[in-house]
This record gives sequence, C-alpha cells and structure tokens, in this order.
Amino acid sequence: MIVITAPTGNIGRHLLSRLLESAAGEELRVIVRDPARLPDAARGRVEVVTGSHAEAQVLDRAFDGADAVFWLVPPDASLTPQDAYSGFTRPAVKALAAHGVGHVVGVSALGRGTPLADRAGLVTASLVMDDLIADTGVAYRALANPSFFENLLEESDSIRDKGVFTDTADADRKAPLVAVADIAAAAAGLLMNRSWTGTDSVPVLGPQDLSPNDLARIMTEQLGRPVRYERQPLDELYTTLVGYGLNEAFVQGIVDMKRAKDEGLDVGIARTPDTTFPTSFEQWCAQTLKPAVLS
Repeated sequence: MIVITAPTGNIGRHLLSRLLESAAGEELRVIVRDPARLPDAARGRVEVVTGSHAEAQVLDRAFDGADAVFWLVPPDASLTPQDAYSGFTRPAVKALAAHGVGHVVGVSALGRGTPLADRAGLVTASLVMDDLIADTGVAYRALANPSFFENLLEESDSIRDKGVFTDTADADRKAPLVAVADIAAAAAGLLMNRSWTGTDSVPVLGPQDLSPNDLARIMTEQLGRPVRYERQPLDELYTTLVGYGLNEAFVQGIVDMKRAKDEGLDVGIARTPDTTFPTSFEQWCAQTLKPAVLS
C-alpha cells in the first residue's frame, strides 16, 4: 500500500500517473481535498481518503495499513516558514509512528550540509521538516530539488506580452534546475523499490546547470520570439509580496532562500547518472512553456 499526498498537484499528478502505469501489485491510496480533481484513469483504481493531509484524523485513516508514503507539503504563505513546514508535518509524524509506516519519500531541497543551509529561508524550513520525519525512525528519502522549470509558468503572461521574465539571481549565475515530471520519476522509483533503509537525501538534477541568461536564450530559440531576463532587487520582491498580503515571515523566507541560491546554495552537487534526470530545458519549453505562452 502506497499513500500519495497532494495527488492533483504539479508533482503528485505525475507521480500518480506513473504509479498507475507501473506499480503492479501495489495498492494505491490518495489523500485529496476534492476527489473530482483526480484524473479519470485513477477512478476505481485508487482508494480515496477525502480531506487535508494536515489533519490528524485524515492521516489516521490514510496511514492505516500503509507501507510507504509520498509526503509533499503545499507551502501556506499565510503562515511562518516553521509552521508551514514542520507545523503542517507534525500530525503526520505521529501517524507514521502510530501505524508503523516503513518508508517515506518527501519533497525537499538542495543545500543540506552547506554553509548556507541554516540561513536559506524556506529551504532551511524544509530541511528541518526532513529531520522531523527522519527522527520517527522510518526509512526516509528526501528528494533534494533545485528550482523547478515550472516556476517560469508564473511568468507566461509577461513572456507573452513583454518578452521578459524576472528573478533575483545574477544573470550569469549557473545553477541546476529540474522538471517536476523528473521529480515524480525519482519518487516513483523509490516508492516501488523499497529495499533502501535509513535516512538520506537524493539529489534530483536536470541535465545541465543554466543561468537566467541561458534560460532567456533557450526560450528565445524555442518560442521564436525575443525573451530577456530582468533582475529584481530582493527588497523590491519583499515589498511586492508583502503587498499581496502574504505573511511577512514567509516572505522573508522566500527572500532568504533566493539570496542563498544566488550565493551558491544549489551548486556543488556532483552530477552523476544517479542524480541526473533527462528532461532538458529545451524539451520542457517545447512541451510545456510554449503552449502556455502562445495559447
């Protein structure tokens, strides 16, 4: 029995699809607020527990008889980073122990063991969450991810209308990036082959490090229209996000994370066959960004 949290989200929907195709002999159970959002392929093939995976009673039903859990926290920008990650996860920690769940795969971030790990905002909060889960004694694998290609979908209107995307990193700062489908592939592999024990991080990297200027060049090529990068000051980002009504501590967590990434938080992980996943930025642009921008 594999339990999947956030099965209709960016990563969870890819993971659910993979498990439906490949997890022969495994029962699948999902925790979802709105079962109507599940894909047609899942209907009648997965057990559904309706509710939020922040709620203890929901987790008690979902983890009963479970062998493995895919754990993803949807960050809540109305909370502090600590409450958004560790606070959300504490009921799950109790339920994992109560039901004797053996294996957990969680969505986390790169940076553990680096000098920046304790001042990286939301990344720091996710690493503390990993420790909270690991302390239960379950076999735990934290998927250590860089930034996602999919973050650029938030810029699709600006790319379409102005030919511009923004971030806070130096224009020539190269760093790893990854497609959410590849994160799902890494999670599926670990959930289906549960021969691993103990606690570890599993880096999930795309094929190459890319700078914002590299991204602009590739988007220009793939979209057939000029795209350029504009760097946004961190204080301007803070003011903008607070103006949207987000929790000030959470916004500071975003700013600290982006500052740490620009200082090299995500670099230094060896790109090996085990840590490198296949989706290139060129492929992702053609398959995902181009339809969003040109629609």
